[in-house]
Amino acid sequence: MPNVQCTRRGRALPLPAQQDIFAMEKDLRYTRNIGITAHIDAGKTTMTERILFYSGVTHRIGEVHEGNTVTDWMEQERERGITITSATTRCTWTAAGEEYDLNIIDTPGHVDFTVEVNRSLRVLDGLVFLFSAVDGVEPQSETNWRLADNYRVPRLAFVNKMDRAGADFFKVVADIQAKLGATAIPVQIPIGEEEHFSGVIDLITQQALAWHDGDFGAIFTETPIPPGMQQQADTWRRRLLEEIAVFDEAFFDAFVRNSDALGEADIRRALRTAVCTGGIVPVLCGSAYKNKGIQPCLDAVCYYLPAPADLGAVRGRHPQTEAEVSRKPAASEPFCALVFKIATDPHVGHLSFFRVYSGRLESGIQVLNARTGKKERITRLYQMYANKQNTIDRVEAGDIAAAVGLADVYTGDTLCAPEYPIVLESMQFPEPVVSLAIEPKTQHDLDNLSQALARLVEEDPTFRAHFNPDTNQMVISGMGELHLEIILDRLQREFHVAVNQGKPQVNYKEALTQTVRHREQLHLQHGAVNLFAELGFELGPADEAFLNSDDFKNGRTKMQFEWAVRQEAVDRRFLSPVQEGFASMMNGGVLAGHALLSMKVKVVDGLMPPSEPKPLAFELCAKYGFRAAAPKCAPQILEPVMKLEVITPAEYAGPVLGDLNRRRGMPKNQESRSGSTLAIQAEAPLSELFGYVTALRTLSAGRAVANLEFSHYAPAPNV
Repeated sequence: MPNVQCTRRGRALPLPAQQDIFAMEKDLRYTRNIGITAHIDAGKTTMTERILFYSGVTHRIGEVHEGNTVTDWMEQERERGITITSATTRCTWTAAGEEYDLNIIDTPGHVDFTVEVNRSLRVLDGLVFLFSAVDGVEPQSETNWRLADNYRVPRLAFVNKMDRAGADFFKVVADIQAKLGATAIPVQIPIGEEEHFSGVIDLITQQALAWHDGDFGAIFTETPIPPGMQQQADTWRRRLLEEIAVFDEAFFDAFVRNSDALGEADIRRALRTAVCTGGIVPVLCGSAYKNKGIQPCLDAVCYYLPAPADLGAVRGRHPQTEAEVSRKPAASEPFCALVFKIATDPHVGHLSFFRVYSGRLESGIQVLNARTGKKERITRLYQMYANKQNTIDRVEAGDIAAAVGLADVYTGDTLCAPEYPIVLESMQFPEPVVSLAIEPKTQHDLDNLSQALARLVEEDPTFRAHFNPDTNQMVISGMGELHLEIILDRLQREFHVAVNQGKPQVNYKEALTQTVRHREQLHLQHGAVNLFAELGFELGPADEAFLNSDDFKNGRTKMQFEWAVRQEAVDRRFLSPVQEGFASMMNGGVLAGHALLSMKVKVVDGLMPPSEPKPLAFELCAKYGFRAAAPKCAPQILEPVMKLEVITPAEYAGPVLGDLNRRRGMPKNQESRSGSTLAIQAEAPLSELFGYVTALRTLSAGRAVANLEFSHYAPAPNV
């Protein structure tokens, strides 16, 4: 077969007037809502730049190290060379003669900004998961993979950086299978590795693809498989067909009869079924920086990842009746959408990013916010290209867009047609683990600080700000030192608020370890009002069966409440005030005022006054009862523990381990990486890790790096 030269470019989308794409109801079979995610520095933004270039959206390729990429548009991102906020963009791509609309979200890889991955995955239909061919599955890869599992997002894997020293494609595939428990199966294998990487072999078409170096990878050549690799290609192709056959009965029968008779269309159809159901993760490879492998990856997105129509009806509940409600992914259905991100733009103001699951929305139309029960008018609609907006007239099922005009809206809110209310499943976010005190430098800064912090809290569900009356200070809390560093930088640059800051502080929690029985009687006389209530209850730690690992993983407070009181003793209508009374006490613990992580309250007895019992009396009785009983429950302070991975040359392993031991670290595992590099997995308390990255560089002559991720809360040592 002669060599075939291919130029793969998409159609450029005109920015000024794009309303024509909404002139008629779209065929959702040709829409893909995808995300690109990975560990930090795996090449997500570099790959997104190539996608935008090859699809015709941009006419030059930006580079992260040059600070001129489309999706890393914040000054903080360009200065640090990392992605901080997820960026939404759009392009078209032609695969097998069909044109597809791709909505793409480029997500951060740093652990401090996992919230951006979390809320993006909630509205995505598919995921391109990048792995470094040198480093394989890294800590943030595991975190993001678990999030994708939680939201049941089908995904394909792309092994990037095949040109780098130490690249090993098949080791990464084995890593994905072992560490992530995925059925990862290559649909491509590399031709050469490291500096000899020149292209890939497509196991489905049985062709070799080689990219030209002089045209930014826009042109590649299809040739027969090199004779020296034919046997390896045949082996991996058969493994691919065997894995696909498990998920498709008709394909299995055809495979058993004559596997050589299976055509490309048959294989792609069956593989798509397996991917959409989460059974298989196809693995591709390339080098985004060297412009190799991007076009086949885009083809795979169109071939294998699901369209909105493939996922079926979205399910929610009626806000008043709690009955289950569903909406099909069609423009003819009543409108419903989920807000997954809030942002502030200096030119257009308050932007609400949302994914449309059903129906159609035009600018100027009122929608119902299911959380507040209020109607709000959409003044403008935008198709987003990172930080640039393209005004559009309407959106419909399957679209991701942004709106202006929504005043009282937060991440996770459902927008719907007022006549057809529905509440979609929202999102849960981890609690902050690091805090620091700030104070404005001038009176002008004082006047603007509260408003600026309110805007940042609205944008970021993992950021908190509150005034501490005991110290007369404003305290901000986030997911890590870098998170708070970015917040302070944004206060200065975007909101022109200068502040002084204190040292970072750990967000401790408290826990009850023993169960006690207590009886509390309240009798207060306030003017003509007589408050009387009596409660008997058990207070202690929550049952293990009641708690799940995510509660401790995310640091969320949780109360287990049981009502076992006879109706004649205390009327059931007082259940809610009693429950609210106990719940409010979890915000301030027993020993040092830290919030309780969990507790169990079982109300077993009580007494009402003979006349006019008041809800306030029972709420106050619960509060006073907690204050009296909690100190008897052997309370203890809990501290956040971090999971960290240190990548270090082997000669520095001794000093690194010694330093971890000094920081109360607990090594869990060691494994060899490429060359003489070691990966050390450990756990250590957050209080001992402030400034750790700087200390690690000193210990290793600048050659070791560390990745930190919040793990869980554990008892703090008595001091």
